[in-house]
Amino acid sequence: MLLESYLRGKLEERDILIMTHIVLGYPSFRDCFGIVRSMVEAGVDLMELQIPFSDPIADGPIILQASQKALERGTTVQACLDFARELTRTFNTPFLFMSYYNILFKYGVGDFVSAMAKRNIQGAIIPDLPPEEGHDYLEAMQKHRISPIFLFSPTSPDRRMDYLASFARSFVYCVARKGVTGANTDFSGELSEYLARCRKATHLPLALGFGVSQKSDVDKLRGKAEIAVIGTQVLRILENGGADSVGEFIRSLR
Repeated sequence: MLLESYLRGKLEERDILIMTHIVLGYPSFRDCFGIVRSMVEAGVDLMELQIPFSDPIADGPIILQASQKALERGTTVQACLDFARELTRTFNTPFLFMSYYNILFKYGVGDFVSAMAKRNIQGAIIPDLPPEEGHDYLEAMQKHRISPIFLFSPTSPDRRMDYLASFARSFVYCVARKGVTGANTDFSGELSEYLARCRKATHLPLALGFGVSQKSDVDKLRGKAEIAVIGTQVLRILENGGADSVGEFIRSLR
């Protein structure tokens, strides 16, 4: 996969990578472009583009509110696809889609994956689509050489991790704790033990998300995970200081 090669190359230069997350259409597509530019210039390594959905079951109140506002302002799946094309033509940073299966189902799974390929989207995170129910999705992703990103959680048994890893490509997203995005995470010995289990299950780079919000969190992940995922905190920074403050925040994580 092209994305895995990119990540391996970046990891020869840095001991941990930064992945950020935005909700497409929030506060507006114009604002989104400025936020993306600010983060790219600050040195972010890859980025999740969330297509807003009315019932984002994995997301906490901040991302939920952003999704609701984006939908209220008329954000559509097609508008997100068109905007993604603009981003991939402008920036060299890899972009992934994050959304929920209903979006793919309504659009048509094969057509949606084809649309991703035409826009040079490198991967997708669909948290409510397990491999057992994703045959068409996985087949289409393989055909277009796009990486399906699967999630481990602290409650995943070792056998389940091994199973998910057999379908994963490029990296695995390790959810730091039970619950939704945005809450605090205890970066303690228990988390280290969990990441050790994740490491045993896959040779792929590990991304750790849910609760990473400051440099000290990123520092605690060095040597345990390859990618720190910053999601909700980006929205908090954006609300308080705008796109420029987001770039400053990303620089501070290094």
